[in-house]
Amino acid sequence: MKSNKLAGKKIRASTQQYLDIAEIREDTVLMKDGTLRAVLLVGSINFALKSEEEQEALVSAYVGFVNTLEWPIQIQMQSRKLNIDNYLEQLRQSEKTLTNELLKAQIADYISFISELVQIGQIMTKKFFVVVSYNPLASKRKGFFTSLGEIFTPASLLRLKKERFLERKKELMSRVDQVSGQLGSMGLPVAQLTTQHLIELYYISYNPEVTETQKVAEIGQLQLES
Repeated sequence: MKSNKLAGKKIRASTQQYLDIAEIREDTVLMKDGTLRAVLLVGSINFALKSEEEQEALVSAYVGFVNTLEWPIQIQMQSRKLNIDNYLEQLRQSEKTLTNELLKAQIADYISFISELVQIGQIMTKKFFVVVSYNPLASKRKGFFTSLGEIFTPASLLRLKKERFLERKKELMSRVDQVSGQLGSMGLPVAQLTTQHLIELYYISYNPEVTETQKVAEIGQLQLES
């Protein structure tokens, strides 16, 4: 009877099963295939406002940047509807502290105007990301005796995993520094996403509609399944 009851129930698979991401830690994305990723948030410049000489210099610098790469990178652009909830909340808090009725009325009108403008205009924000990857299998392959030794020494496997992660992360950060430096030389502001920012990025990317009402929690407040 028990087995029949269990057979009638559908076991829901976790969404994580279908993602290529195994883990996010120490500002690094670990993929299920063993490769590592770091994500850079890159600012933009108004190319059209540059002089002809400046435009040629930027194009030349970008061509040089691409030609010096010895490994692939990904350039992603993300478009999202502008979210000004935090800004509006700050204005409402400021409105409560004012004693001048004229200023309070002006702030209330401004809040109403901005809210309607964003709703009617469907103002979009664009963010640019550069994904830097590192594939340890591309540089060296694990030997047969090394793999065999790890199988029969499970007690030391966790320590080896930590050491191997730090070694691979060091190689990844070297690539990150190279990419950041070259992009920075073109006048582009660059910032590497932290663990919290990476979680938020992937959460928003996979849940674009849900994020309007459900915000991702801070790392310390997340409940992770083992």
